[in-house]
Amino acid sequence: MFNLVIGQYVPADSYIHRLDPRSKLISVFLFVIIVFLANNWVTNALMVLFCFLGIALSRLNVSFIYRGLRSVFIIVLITFLLNLFLSSGGTVLFSWGFLRVTSAGLLQSIFIAIRILVIIVVTTLLTLTTSPIEITDGMESLLNPLKKIKVPVHEFALMMSISLRFIPTLLEETEKIIKAQSARGSDFTSGSLKSRVKAIVPLLVPLFVGAFKRAEDLAMAMEARGYHGDFGRTKLHQLKWDWRDTLLLAAVLLLAVLLILARY
Repeated sequence: MFNLVIGQYVPADSYIHRLDPRSKLISVFLFVIIVFLANNWVTNALMVLFCFLGIALSRLNVSFIYRGLRSVFIIVLITFLLNLFLSSGGTVLFSWGFLRVTSAGLLQSIFIAIRILVIIVVTTLLTLTTSPIEITDGMESLLNPLKKIKVPVHEFALMMSISLRFIPTLLEETEKIIKAQSARGSDFTSGSLKSRVKAIVPLLVPLFVGAFKRAEDLAMAMEARGYHGDFGRTKLHQLKWDWRDTLLLAAVLLLAVLLILARY
């Protein structure tokens, strides 16, 4: 779990890194919607191909992304098994007691697993190629019209950015606590499932205390630097939309058209 790449930012000079954060946010949002248009092998293959194209344009190592997402595969596996045994339809491939695997259930389970994987990969690419500051500025710019109805857009975008930034920090803090308690004789890897759960409980108290301490330090640092919300603030780097961003949106819309054609 400590190798998770979700929430991390990897600086580089790639096509994806140079894109405007607004175009990346819009593209990821649209991609998550059009993922549910995939209902056969052709549409799912198009989505997987789109993900590999994004990884290639980001110049990130596939093995690096794989190592970072290995711990997420357990969620995909659980979802796959639940759909495999709970879905019905088609011919029965396997039956044991009340458990039954059908051809339609197997196909649906595979497609759902692919959907979850491509969504995780695309959203991970967003955080790997976009700094927290850029995500904040992009979200604030996209949600700017909501300021007219008194929605605290800047505070919401800042909260999301800090949350993403704290994911790797909390994982690092958890690793330190586990190593410290292991040095004192705690065992987190052996014994029954119940004993392992009990061993994890003592981790929560220092982890939450450390998280609140970091949040308080961050609040004091922002206040000491004169932070007072969005009022009167200027930006060091202005967002600029160019042809690359238009090309990205066109590619996502083209993918949507291809999925609709392949679906029907």
